[in-house]
Amino acid sequence: MTTIIFPGQGSQKRGMGKELLARYPELAAQADALLGWKLAEVCQDERLDQTQYTQPVLFVLNALAWQAKRDEGAREPDHAAGHSLGEYNALLAAGAFDFATGVRLVRRRGELMAQAREGGMAAVVGLSPERIQEVLTRMGVDTVDLANDNSPTQQVLSGPRVDLERAAPELKAAGANVILLKVSAAFHSRYMRPAREAFADFLRGFSFAPLRFPVISNVEARPYEHGRIAELLARQIDSPVRWTQSMRYLLGLGEQELVEVGHGQVLSNLLKQIRQATPVPVPAPAPAPAPVAALPSAPPPRPAPAAEVRGTGAWRLGSEAFRSTYGVYLAYYAGSMYKGISSKELVIRMGQAGLMGFLGTGGMPLARVEEDLLAIKAALRGGEAWGMNLLHSIERPAREEALVDLYLRHGVRNVEASAYVQLTPALVRYRVQGLRRLPDGGVEAPHRIIAKVSRPEVARVFMSPPPPALLEVLVRDGKVSTEEARLARELPMAGDICVEADSGGHTDQGVASTLLPAMMSLREQLMAEYGYATRIRVGAAGGIGTPQAAASAFIMGADFIATGSINQCTVEAATSEPVKDLLETLDVRDVAYAPAGDMFELGAKIQVVRKGLFFPARANRLYALYQQHGSLDELDAQTRQQLQEKYFHRSFEQIWEETRRHYLRVDPEVVERAERNPRTKMALVFRWYFVHTSRLALSGSREQRTDYQIHCGSALGSFNQWVRGTPLASWRNRHVDELAFKLMDATAGWLELQLQPLLEQRLQALRGAA
Repeated sequence: MTTIIFPGQGSQKRGMGKELLARYPELAAQADALLGWKLAEVCQDERLDQTQYTQPVLFVLNALAWQAKRDEGAREPDHAAGHSLGEYNALLAAGAFDFATGVRLVRRRGELMAQAREGGMAAVVGLSPERIQEVLTRMGVDTVDLANDNSPTQQVLSGPRVDLERAAPELKAAGANVILLKVSAAFHSRYMRPAREAFADFLRGFSFAPLRFPVISNVEARPYEHGRIAELLARQIDSPVRWTQSMRYLLGLGEQELVEVGHGQVLSNLLKQIRQATPVPVPAPAPAPAPVAALPSAPPPRPAPAAEVRGTGAWRLGSEAFRSTYGVYLAYYAGSMYKGISSKELVIRMGQAGLMGFLGTGGMPLARVEEDLLAIKAALRGGEAWGMNLLHSIERPAREEALVDLYLRHGVRNVEASAYVQLTPALVRYRVQGLRRLPDGGVEAPHRIIAKVSRPEVARVFMSPPPPALLEVLVRDGKVSTEEARLARELPMAGDICVEADSGGHTDQGVASTLLPAMMSLREQLMAEYGYATRIRVGAAGGIGTPQAAASAFIMGADFIATGSINQCTVEAATSEPVKDLLETLDVRDVAYAPAGDMFELGAKIQVVRKGLFFPARANRLYALYQQHGSLDELDAQTRQQLQEKYFHRSFEQIWEETRRHYLRVDPEVVERAERNPRTKMALVFRWYFVHTSRLALSGSREQRTDYQIHCGSALGSFNQWVRGTPLASWRNRHVDELAFKLMDATAGWLELQLQPLLEQRLQALRGAA
């Protein structure tokens, strides 16, 4: 594939353009007449560096350079992109407007941007957007926006000149080279809003033709949709230039020849840096999310639907605040799945696509969690969204504390809290550490929690501020400051509540149509009670595998949705191929309920695959035996033989010795309790079966294949029915980010089909009444 890229402001050089202007005198004369001044003269004098002149000059010379290439035999490209002003040349090449229209557009754009006189810009070389944000946050500077993300280590900031000058020494101390640019205003920032609004009014006088080939938008780092050219050109003025994300999108499409058209090699040099930081581009359309999301004051990214389905408005579904807060394209995330089934590859893939996924840390050794966390951080260095799961463990609070220590040490900003029935000191510490008062009086919370809940009483805990008693303990132990504890009383424990209806894995078998409205009513009650400055968002999970299921959640008012089971049957999921081969064949009734191994004694339930498997029946039998007997010795001889030979394929003694050795390493008190209490020992022996059957499934072992334990909900069966007869029928063609875009695009399309007739009927009724 071939992509042409056009440079923008900053590529100009005194004396440029002589040959091109001489080669195309008619086009040069047409531009001179439209501009009211001579291009050839401006290219030779100091006016070339004044915005109102620079922009038209670069547009014309870029256009002539492309015309020259066409005259020399260059074929039409597969894609085009342009850096800031250069985007107008990309649109011209793709046929959105003619040469004269382009000149008129950039002339007015240059005039409006030149009128802005406040602020300045600074180039920061050597730091990522995330690291820049850390420095600015530490300094209390919230007036600066990310204007250009040119490469993973080259950013441009916009804002008040005094704040840029104040931040420069700290950025240099952090390892950056900082250059204050000679510009008249803070371009591509919130301070250009007046220019954007004026330009939007100007654009209303123009119409634009369909594009002959895709053009990548600076604002969204995805191809333009038909009908949105005027909108995106206006927004480009006060939005950041997402050049890194745009190039990563193109590289993710496959082998690319990127050809810079215009003066110099600025973009080619940036591309080298981006390629070096993106060694293995993903083969699917995958833009990275905007790093500007890490800068709280910067304009949030605007989402775009998947490249293959345009105009659906998927990005409009759900909460704009959710998309803005996390810096994602869709009000959607991929939930965690235990033992790393929602793998680092899954999380990275989602992040590179401008979406968010959570690593499934349940049942993973701490060292493995840290290893995967570091891999994710290394791959997502541009401020992309990602998160880690924090699974509540009643029996092992020390593990939870260790995970929180790990997350805080490595700067994990997003946590999905699951299986909580009450708050713990570790979770409260994660939420509260780093709270600070903003200049406007608000409270900045660097650590965000999405709480997965299925019971209103648990939702109430997360929608309320942290309990004062827990805060007092944390302050006393020196784990949070007095000021952090005081500020914590102004925030809910979780800014996002994910209401989980009947789902794969742990489930309370709740019904979405009753749970979601109840949680929303609770939200309104607690918002009024505590007077929070920011609205708590309530999303939905469980049973979402088709457009109709997702649409029902959004119609009920969900701010976002989360998926799980459907993601287990993708290339990126870290389970075995035999499991995925089975999962792609499931129907909606091929799942059943079984005891949860990690909460065996409590009788908690999980939803698992039953098609062709003995696990559900055998797991329920074990729980029934646990309820009926006080020890292994009470089991009759026939039952003992059946369990050891058919279920476990080893003796009780062998299982206990393996279990004992494990707990002596991680929690010796468990061994002591079991040796004092025969029933506890029996529970641990039975729980071994749950650990063993999970390992069988994850490894794809041929041993005891019918005992695979596979957590899964009926959503996957409905998804399989939806994609039957398409390439997605095979899991080998399913990628987690593509499923997200496909599902959300189809949801938006389905809603439009359903609602349009209702709107037409309403309009007819109104006309009849008139």
